[in-house]
Amino acid sequence: MMLSELDLPYLPMEDAAFARAPYPYLEAARQKHPWLARGAFGYVVHGYKAIQDILRQDGPLQSSYDGIVETMGARDTPWGDWTLRHLLSARHEQHARIRNVLAPKFTPRQANENRALMRQVIADLLDEWAPRGAFDFEEFASYFPITVMCTMIGAPPAAIPALRASLEALGLSASMQREHVPALQRAFVHIDGFAQELVAARRAGERLRPQRDLLDDLLEAVDAGGLTARELYDLLVFLFVAGFDTSKNMLTIIMSLLLDHPGNYARCAEDHGYCRLVMEEALRYCSPATIPRTAMQDIMYRGVTIPRGTTLFFPVSIAGRDPEYVSDPDRFDPQRAKRVPHMAFGMGEHICLGQFIARAQIQEGLHLIARRLKAPRRTGVSAWRPFYGVWGMRGLPIAFTPAYDMAKETG
Repeated sequence: MMLSELDLPYLPMEDAAFARAPYPYLEAARQKHPWLARGAFGYVVHGYKAIQDILRQDGPLQSSYDGIVETMGARDTPWGDWTLRHLLSARHEQHARIRNVLAPKFTPRQANENRALMRQVIADLLDEWAPRGAFDFEEFASYFPITVMCTMIGAPPAAIPALRASLEALGLSASMQREHVPALQRAFVHIDGFAQELVAARRAGERLRPQRDLLDDLLEAVDAGGLTARELYDLLVFLFVAGFDTSKNMLTIIMSLLLDHPGNYARCAEDHGYCRLVMEEALRYCSPATIPRTAMQDIMYRGVTIPRGTTLFFPVSIAGRDPEYVSDPDRFDPQRAKRVPHMAFGMGEHICLGQFIARAQIQEGLHLIARRLKAPRRTGVSAWRPFYGVWGMRGLPIAFTPAYDMAKETG
């Protein structure tokens, strides 16, 4: 049957009410069709197995950011042009070439080698923030990934506040809401200028640390012909954007979950390995991403023909709550007996290169946060970001009992 002939439910993913609580809408949609729905900007593949089966088809599918630029009315603008150039939009030879440059820098081994750096960054942040006894956890969490990234590329700490403001704006780049476009343009111009200044300074011999870092590796790739100068600037912007919003949002979501599960939170302070179980279960339970794709040829799946040119959205953020494939899906259980693989980092050739960095960062951050912020509790309500693009919480006000870092005192 052709896609257009199906009587499909409508998922209002563009609505604020959906972003606040998507699961009742999803359950109602499943009653009408088990894996497919209509959306405001295309069709939504929402079933767990359907997402797995279709999203891994790299040949018939193409990353669909030109549609986002069109919807946002941003053709021939600085941000729009970058969106059509960045890694998720790159295709075929260019995509393979750029990923081949990056892949050796983002292996599990490389992530593990950066764990000490991550621990130092979160410890320093906790030294500054924990004595307050209360703060907005989302704001606190936002400084963690950006500081790690700046250290990894040798960027000056003084640049962090302005970079953070621009990255907060760029976090809404796939929201499908045109009112954000002016802020997106300003944010891109700022970070692109920062990237070019950073490269020029390094070329001139300026550096903060004597150790070789990620920027040195990328410059070496430019000199060897693996990247153009423009690709390097675009890649630096992309690495900041990709590494900031998802990690910050996921850490905030995990903290929100643990506020409702204080026993799990207390164990995170004592058991570093348990933090990894909490993280993986949280990524299954609720994660930030919805992935856009365009069908480059007709796709047949479960008797349905998806025509060439169809825009598809894959909400991997909520796919792990599909009751057909996950037992008791609405229960948060880090030690559940049977695990199904989550898809929070995507699938196929565009699977997130930074997933090992993100996993290490969240695990290390969660462990030290639980050691330093005792008995946390909510002190206000949270809002939610638009569901399209990078979903997440807006604000998580908490209060807690500060604890000293005994490891530092005894070390």
